[in-house]
Amino acid sequence: MLNIALHEFRSLSRGSSHSKYAGHPAGCTHTVNPAARFSAAHLIVPGPRRKLTSNALDRRAILAAGAWVWHTLGAIMSAVIVSTGGWPSAAAAEKIEVALARAYQNNPQLNAQRATVRQTDEGVPQALSGYRPSISANASAGRQYIDAQASIPGLLPGGSPTSVNVKEAFNTWSVGVNGSQNLFNAQTPNRTRAAENRVFAARETLRVIEQSVLLSAASVYMDVLRDTANLDLQRDNIRVLQRTLKVTQDRHDSGAVTATDVDQAQAQLASGEASLQSALSTLMTTKANYRRIIGIEPLGLSPGMPVDRFSPRTLDAAVALSLSQNPSVTAAMYDVDVAQLQVRIAEAGLYPTLALQGSAQLQQFNSNDASARLFNSTVQARLTVPIYQGGSEYSAIRQNKETVGQQRLSLDQVRDQVRANLEQYWGQLEASKAQTEAAERQVKYSESALNGVRNEAQAGQRTTLDVLNALQALLNARVNLISAQHDRVVASYNVLSAVGRLSPAVLGLPVQIYDPGVHYQQVRDSWFGVRTPDGR
Repeated sequence: MLNIALHEFRSLSRGSSHSKYAGHPAGCTHTVNPAARFSAAHLIVPGPRRKLTSNALDRRAILAAGAWVWHTLGAIMSAVIVSTGGWPSAAAAEKIEVALARAYQNNPQLNAQRATVRQTDEGVPQALSGYRPSISANASAGRQYIDAQASIPGLLPGGSPTSVNVKEAFNTWSVGVNGSQNLFNAQTPNRTRAAENRVFAARETLRVIEQSVLLSAASVYMDVLRDTANLDLQRDNIRVLQRTLKVTQDRHDSGAVTATDVDQAQAQLASGEASLQSALSTLMTTKANYRRIIGIEPLGLSPGMPVDRFSPRTLDAAVALSLSQNPSVTAAMYDVDVAQLQVRIAEAGLYPTLALQGSAQLQQFNSNDASARLFNSTVQARLTVPIYQGGSEYSAIRQNKETVGQQRLSLDQVRDQVRANLEQYWGQLEASKAQTEAAERQVKYSESALNGVRNEAQAGQRTTLDVLNALQALLNARVNLISAQHDRVVASYNVLSAVGRLSPAVLGLPVQIYDPGVHYQQVRDSWFGVRTPDGR
C-alpha cells in the first residue's frame, strides 16, 4: 500500500511509474487507476475551475482535496525507508565487502606502505653480510721512472766498493685480489636481530595502514549511502512542498486560507530547495572521497551491515584484546626491542674483533733492457682490541639507553591512546544502537503526529503552518534515522579496528591477502643479484 501511494505521487509529480526505493523488487512497477483517486482531485488540477454552489461546499471540497495530498504525503514519507534499513538499492548492487576488497588491493597509500615493508626487508641481508666474506680485486698499469744510486761493498777484504747507478723508465702493471672473513664480531648478531625486529615493526605498521584504509573505505561507503538517501529524501520533500504550495494557493483562491498561509508554504519550499542543494553538494564531495579511497565511482551500493559479530562481547574483553593485538601497540613493542638491541650494538664496539685476511699481488716491470716479475701473497689473522677512541663509544651507549627509555614511554602512551580510543568507539557504538532505536520511534510518532495534524486540518482545526511543521518534523526524523543507521555501522568498524581485528581475513573479503613474508624469504639469504623478486 505504501509503495502504491509512493508510485501514485511520483506519477503526478514527474510522470514516472517506477519506484527506485527498496520496497520494490527489481523491475517492479505499479499502475494506478486514475478513477480510483479521490473524487475531489479534479479541483486542484489545471483547467477551468468548477463553480461551487456554496462557500461551505467550496471549503469542504478544497479540504477534501488537501486531505488526499496529506494522505499521499504520509504514504511517501513512510515508504522512503523500509525493509533495507533506509538505504536505496539497485538491481546490480555492490556489497561493502567488494568495495573493501577493491580498496585493499588498489589503494595507493596501502601499496606504498607495502613497498616500505619490502624496503625494510633488505636491512636483514645487509646485516647478515657481516657473516659473509668480503672479496675485492684490483689492477693497475702505468709507466715508472727510477733514478737510483748505490754503493756495494767489495766481496773480499780490502776490496773496493762497486758503484751502481740506475736511470731507467719501466712499464709496470699489477693485478691482485684481497679477501677478508670475520671470525668474531659481537656487533653482527645484534645488528641482524635489530634488522629483523625492524621488519616485524614495519609489518605491524602495515597492519595499521591496512586498518586505516579499510576503515576509511567502510566509512566512505556508508557516507555515500547516507548522503544518497538524504538527497532522495530532500527531493521527495521538494515535490511534496511544491504540491502543498499548489493546494494552498488553490485554497487561497477559494478564500479558505489567507495569503499568510501561501507565504508560509513558499518559505518552506525555499528552505527545502536550499537543503536540497546542500545535500547535493555533500553527496558530490562524498563520491569524490569514495573514488579517492576505493578507486572507482560508487554505483549501486547495497546496504552495509554492522560487524559486531567479530568484536568481543564485553568492554573488558575488548580492552584486553586491544592492548595485545592492536597493531599500533605491537609496532611500539618491536620499537622497544630495536632500541634495546641498539644498546647491545653500541656495547659490542668495546669488544675485540677477529678477522682472517688474505691477499695475492702480481707485479710486472718491463724496460728496454730488462724485465722483472714480482708475486706476493699473504694470509693472516688480525685481532683488533679497542682501547680508547676518544669516548664516543661510551657516549653512544648512554645515548641508546636513553632511547630505550623513550621508546618504553612511547609504548605506554600508545597503550593509553589505544585504550582511550576503544572506550570512545565502544561508547559511540552503544550510543548509536540507542539512537537508532530512538530514531525509529521518532519516525513512528512523527508519522502518527502528521496523520493527526492532517486529519485536524481537514476539520479546520489546524493551519497550513501546522501541517508544514509536522511534515518538517517527519523529514527530520527520517534524516535522523538515516544518520543513526550510518553511525551504527561505522561505529562497529571503529571498534573492530581499535581491537586490532579489522583485516581482510577476519572480514572474509573476496581478495588475495598480501603476505609480506614472501618477499622477506626471497631476499633474506640472497648473496647476489640486483633485480627485485618481481623482476625490476
